[in-house]
Amino acid sequence: MGTNQEREFGMIGFAKKITLPAAMLVGLPMLGVYLAGRPLNRYLEFPPKTLYTTHAPFSWIVFTCYAAATLSVIGFLVFHCLQARNELSNVDSSPAGSFPWWGWVGATALVLSWVLAWSRFSWFASWQLHTFTPLWLSFIVVVNALTYRQKGRCLMTGRRKFFLLLFPASALFWWFFEYLNRFVQNWHYLNDDFTPVQYFLLATLPFSTVLPAVLSVREWFLSYPHLDIMFRQAISFRLSHPNALAWLTLATSASGLTAIGLYPDYLFPLLWVSPLLIIVSLQTLWGESHIFSAVVDGDWSIIPASALAALFCGFFWEMWNYYSLAKWKYSIPYVDRFHLFEMPVLGYGGYLPFGVECAVIGSLVSRLLSESHDSLGQSAVSNRYPTEQHDHLHDEESESCLRT
Repeated sequence: MGTNQEREFGMIGFAKKITLPAAMLVGLPMLGVYLAGRPLNRYLEFPPKTLYTTHAPFSWIVFTCYAAATLSVIGFLVFHCLQARNELSNVDSSPAGSFPWWGWVGATALVLSWVLAWSRFSWFASWQLHTFTPLWLSFIVVVNALTYRQKGRCLMTGRRKFFLLLFPASALFWWFFEYLNRFVQNWHYLNDDFTPVQYFLLATLPFSTVLPAVLSVREWFLSYPHLDIMFRQAISFRLSHPNALAWLTLATSASGLTAIGLYPDYLFPLLWVSPLLIIVSLQTLWGESHIFSAVVDGDWSIIPASALAALFCGFFWEMWNYYSLAKWKYSIPYVDRFHLFEMPVLGYGGYLPFGVECAVIGSLVSRLLSESHDSLGQSAVSNRYPTEQHDHLHDEESESCLRT
């Protein structure tokens, strides 16, 4: 263990590295609309109610291009699944134990929460708008129980500090997306007649469940060896000038964020990819390992696992939203057709990079825990999703290292 002074220095350095991408995400869109002479007050309205963006109509050309991009990702997954089919046929995925009792409690709560979310009982009317949080807390418990059944441990039981810290991190994480949505207005909430304090508190609670849900589902997926076998040895490549690419990516992302409020119909995808691009670019320039580091050796497994976990959660987010009283609606330029629930079908493609972003934030949370236990000089990162392994080594409540 390092001294308290060393640990404090490490925490300050970590905080500085978080501050820069956060400042870029918050400041650049506002800088763009300010330089363009747009009124700033509408982007600061809280709660946000004014709809001031008129989106472009549906376009078959754009729809086809987005569909082709999405299908290419699906094709990548299917290709590696077919390549590994012989190995997969011999995989033993027998569960390590039985479904735990607390999982049954979670399943019961999930069913009850679902009924209350979609019903309109008069005796429950005062609570009808607040069913999202218990629904997703129950979902998280059930998924952790499924993971526990499969391998005898899960985030809830094996990494409690990390798991609990995900909740406040998740609330802050999603508030960034709510802020960026001010500039593109791809979704808006109904039944939001609250004071600013009420809105903040009532929104922060459900926002806090996003990261625990996605990362718990990813842990469940990775409790089966199939994804690991399919993508542990996929395409490998080394960049000859990684720092140059990082600078170019950072500059492009920064420029796009600056203009996102001016050209929302064209730049709205940056809402979902800019946090990922900025954080990974900065990690590269700082000489740190990041979520794509293992790709150098052909190991992609954590990336599709994270992306598919978000897509899995996305289906339930959209399904449960459909008949809930407190709900949101979408308005997405060029592709707003062929809805599955409230979401245009191509909109589900946004969950894929979002899942990778969840993994990046999860690794930062894990690194934060390791910084609180280690001195800066003793922190060492390995190439395979390093900060997750970090936290395993220093979480006093974890008896063994989880495979994440």
